[in-house]
Amino acid sequence: MSKARSRVDAFCDRHGIKVPVLLAPMAGACPASLSIAVAEAGGMGACGALLMQPAEIAAWAAEFHEQASGPYQVNLWIPDPAPMRDPQHEARLCAFLSGWGPEVRPEDGNAAPPDFSAQCEALLAARPSVVSSIMGLYPPDFVARLKAAGITWFATVTTVAEARAAEAAGADVVVAQGMEAGGHRGCFDARLAEAQQVGLFALLPAVVDAVRIPVVATGGIADARGVAAALTLGASAVQVGTGFLRCPEAKLPRAWADGLATTAPEGTLVTRAFSGRAGRGIATDYVRAAMSTDAPAPAPYPVQRALTASMRKAAQQSGDLQRMQAWAGQSAALASNRPAGDVLNSLWDGAQEYLP
Repeated sequence: MSKARSRVDAFCDRHGIKVPVLLAPMAGACPASLSIAVAEAGGMGACGALLMQPAEIAAWAAEFHEQASGPYQVNLWIPDPAPMRDPQHEARLCAFLSGWGPEVRPEDGNAAPPDFSAQCEALLAARPSVVSSIMGLYPPDFVARLKAAGITWFATVTTVAEARAAEAAGADVVVAQGMEAGGHRGCFDARLAEAQQVGLFALLPAVVDAVRIPVVATGGIADARGVAAALTLGASAVQVGTGFLRCPEAKLPRAWADGLATTAPEGTLVTRAFSGRAGRGIATDYVRAAMSTDAPAPAPYPVQRALTASMRKAAQQSGDLQRMQAWAGQSAALASNRPAGDVLNSLWDGAQEYLP
């Protein structure tokens, strides 16, 4: 048996899955229906809980357990320091954003994310197989409580230094996120998200060599060739996000799902225009306008997210892709609109043809 297959088998046995493919935890795009389909087909489901109140986390977990018996992960962002506010700049932003949707008022930027401590308690109460992190590391006291509860910690990293820090902090697995990934960049330091963009197939072997714990590869993997390449380079499993977004169980807005099908790798951009945090999405009219030299710079996270909320809601209601927060990885066009179980099976069945 090859080293790659031995590594994959050990990971699958440890985490109770049949296929080394994990659904990426995408905040706002991970309905329980998608995770149920992935888990029932032998992979690992995922809940991106960033925007969820504790009761919503509990409800998501309950829905999953009612219909699936496989494992899943619940993911949280590690909070950033409190943002620096600039009322004059935010007023200019409001004027700019009002040209793209409903009127935006300065006080709209005051909306706060859910309480992180309460979310952590909800994670412990839900008792998922895996709790994962992004944008940093869980505090030591929470890590100790996870381990006491028998919950595995997957830490998302974007550099070798972050991978080493995660292992030292007690992470059981690191998820190496390449810059090809759709959605938010997982950099521990938000200021470096654009400067430290490392492609997955440069990052992955370096992380594998730097840590002793298993490594999951994510970012730009959306077909069997990507799965096989990642496993050959030392990953124990892969995590796929955009590749599942066109599946009917994802319940994505039609304009977004259709947009993915025609998005070339260069048709995506890393932008702070939606949330204030760097994220990769389809290069829409709004994204390009917000990144132009005459547009006001985005406010920091989560102020920018709050200021763009009305535009994003209106775009989704009207099906207007050009104003929609349409996150997309660079392999978006490889995503297919088949059932999630079929997609998962094709990823692994095809990958095995390339593996020794």
